[in-house]
Amino acid sequence: MKRSVSWAGVLALVAAAAWVLPYAWMVVTSLKPLEEIAEDPTAPFPKRPQLDAYREVFAQVSVGRHLAVSLAVAIAIGLLQIALALPAGYALAKLRFVGKKAAFGVVVACLLVPPQVTFVSVFLMFAQVSLTNTFTALVVPFAASALGTFLVRQALLSVPDEIIEAARLDGASELTIIYRILAPLLRPTLVSIFLVSFVYHYSDYFWPLVMTTDDTVRTLPLGVALLKEPGSGVRWHVVMAGNVLLSLPVLALFALAQKHLIRGVAARA
Repeated sequence: MKRSVSWAGVLALVAAAAWVLPYAWMVVTSLKPLEEIAEDPTAPFPKRPQLDAYREVFAQVSVGRHLAVSLAVAIAIGLLQIALALPAGYALAKLRFVGKKAAFGVVVACLLVPPQVTFVSVFLMFAQVSLTNTFTALVVPFAASALGTFLVRQALLSVPDEIIEAARLDGASELTIIYRILAPLLRPTLVSIFLVSFVYHYSDYFWPLVMTTDDTVRTLPLGVALLKEPGSGVRWHVVMAGNVLLSLPVLALFALAQKHLIRGVAARA
C-alpha cells in the first residue's frame, strides 16, 4: 500500500532543511583547518576534524564573562516583560476604563516601531544620568513589551470572567488575581513571550554595541564579532566556532521549553 505524501509535509521538510543546513555547514566549517576551507569551502565533511578553532575562541575572547552578561541581560528582560505585560494585558482585556480602545491602539502602534528608531533619544537620556556602559542601560529600555502586552491581552480574552469574579468574591486583590490565578492559566503564552524575548535580546548586536564602551558589560555577540580581525583576513573556522558557542544556550532553552512553545502557538491558532 502506497502512502500519499502531502504537500504540507514536503514544504515542512524544505523549510526545516532551509534552517538546519546552514547551521550544519557552520558546525562543519568550525571543525576544518583554514587551509581545507580555502581548498573546498562547501565540502560536507572535514577531512581532518579538529578543535583548534574552539581553543582559539577561548584564547581570544572571555567567553565565560560575555556569556554570563548575555544570559543575565536576556533573562532579566524576559522576566520584566512578563511581569509588566500581565497587568497591562489584564487591564486591556478585563477592566473597563475611559480610553481603553485608544490605549490598545497605542500598544498595537508600538509593534510597528523598531527600537533603532528611538535609540538616539534613549541613548541621550542614559548618557545624561551616566548610565551608559551599565547593566541597567541594556535592560531597562526593553522592560516593557508591546508584543508581550498584546499576546497576554489576546490570551486573557479566552479566560471566563467568572473566574475573576469568583476570586474577587473570595477577597483576592487584583495583583493576586493577575499573578497567582491568571498567570498559571497563561503559562504557554508566557513561555512563548519569554522565548521570543530571550532569543532576540540574547543575540542582539546593535543595542549592546551602542551602549557599551568596554568589556564590563559587553555581551557575547560583540565578543564573537571581535574574532573577525579586520585587515588580516577572516579566519572563518574561528568565526564559525564562535557562532556555534553563541547558539548553544538558545538551542538548549528551546529543547527544554519546546512543549510549552507548541502549546502556546496552538492555543493562539
